[in-house]
Amino acid sequence: MERELLLLGLLQKEEMHGYQLHEFIDSFMQTCVDLKKSTAYYLLEKMAKEGYVTRTEEREGNRPPRRVYHLTAAGEECFLALLRQNLASYLPATFAGDTGLTFLDNLPASEAVSLLEQRRAQLAEAVAAIERAPLHTGTLQFMIEHQQVHLQSELAWLDSVIARLSNEE
Repeated sequence: MERELLLLGLLQKEEMHGYQLHEFIDSFMQTCVDLKKSTAYYLLEKMAKEGYVTRTEEREGNRPPRRVYHLTAAGEECFLALLRQNLASYLPATFAGDTGLTFLDNLPASEAVSLLEQRRAQLAEAVAAIERAPLHTGTLQFMIEHQQVHLQSELAWLDSVIARLSNEE
């Protein structure tokens, strides 16, 4: 649902070819959205079959033709339904890497701290990357701010875990 909402929403703003969609997501939303190019193309084809988007081919000079996707009236209705459903729903967050935390006591505290410090360095880089993101106009900024708050909270929490484990050494 989330990925379809994203693609339909971007096409609702303007028609785009697949590469443009991917570039927009990669340039402006990479810290908040995980959508591989192949998955985006698969979903665009699926939505075309469902009648939510149409596609036309364009050719520029000697370049290979490219498919430009357009939102249909049915796609607009689907987009609005998905948008309403998404905004009204609480979706619990799950965090990759939590399973390992369950078994931290299987390692010496010093080793656990060292490994968590490696995680912390990666997390700190993710926080720095999102903080370097330029301010966006409109509501796109809300998504970026939401991600930033979660990353900063995760960093603070991880610091507290590392401190507690360090005291056990």
